[in-house]
Amino acid sequence: MITGCTGLICSAVVDLLIRWNETHSEKIRIQAAGRSEEKVRARFAPYVEEDWFDFVPFDASSAENKLNNPCDYMIHGASNASPNKIMKEPVETMLSNFTGMKYLLDSARTHGTKRVLYISSSEVYGQKEGTEPYKSFEYGYIDLLNARNSYSMGKRAAETLCASYYDEYSVDSVIIRPGHIYGPTAVESDNRVSSAWAYSVARGEDIVMKSDGSQIRSYCYCLDSASAILKVLLKGKSVCAYNISNPDSVTSIRNMAEILAKSGGVKLRMELPSEVEKKGFNPMRNSALDSTDLLNLGWKGLFNAERGFSHTVKIMREIDVKNR
Repeated sequence: MITGCTGLICSAVVDLLIRWNETHSEKIRIQAAGRSEEKVRARFAPYVEEDWFDFVPFDASSAENKLNNPCDYMIHGASNASPNKIMKEPVETMLSNFTGMKYLLDSARTHGTKRVLYISSSEVYGQKEGTEPYKSFEYGYIDLLNARNSYSMGKRAAETLCASYYDEYSVDSVIIRPGHIYGPTAVESDNRVSSAWAYSVARGEDIVMKSDGSQIRSYCYCLDSASAILKVLLKGKSVCAYNISNPDSVTSIRNMAEILAKSGGVKLRMELPSEVEKKGFNPMRNSALDSTDLLNLGWKGLFNAERGFSHTVKIMREIDVKNR
């Protein structure tokens, strides 16, 4: 079962599982869980009628879910990650992170699920001094009274809930903390800069940057992220957290913008942000992640920043041409 199955990260996971089923005689039954059956059918149109593909209604923000679908593994990626929505709905953002996780852990306990993988966030680390990448046990400062931090605090609480269910009820879980995942699986309404700028470039529009771009981020292409998730699901240690970060793609926001602009033959322009836009900014100056634990499981990213972002723009342009 994969929640958030039409999102940037988890739709790529479903893509990999579908590819397995296309190339192997033994099939993996995929339970694609989400709020909108229409969106799931549109995203995975060629496969929704297959015997091994099921849509499962699930809303992480609702208390009315009725999951009666036993499964061997759960990958929980349903979460509000849009900066605009986090600003507009901080209460819903925080509660859905926690209550959605609780509901799935209860379901896993009831149905004897082998393992739950929780997709957390690099924002759980908060702010620290210096430019060294975060190790999985290092935590910095988060302002508890800033509503923008409803996202990071909700993710922190859900991680502790996973550890608590393992300790009290023996529900096995493992956690991943993605850096900044990007790729053509992002929907066009995604206003995270890596997605919004990639779509701008694909349309032939200049990139407009509203900061100095010095913030350091760990970028990772969506399919590399998906393979990392499956690696941790099968090989990770119980109740341990693994950073998803490609060591070849730790760079500044400005450099990322320059790579995108070059790949699409457009310009990079600077503008001052509005006060509303400033409120939505990720407060972390440095969110580079140390991926040593993930690499030790045998994972390796195949897309560095240059290859990944140019690949993203190329596919977005192909999709746009097909849909005209």
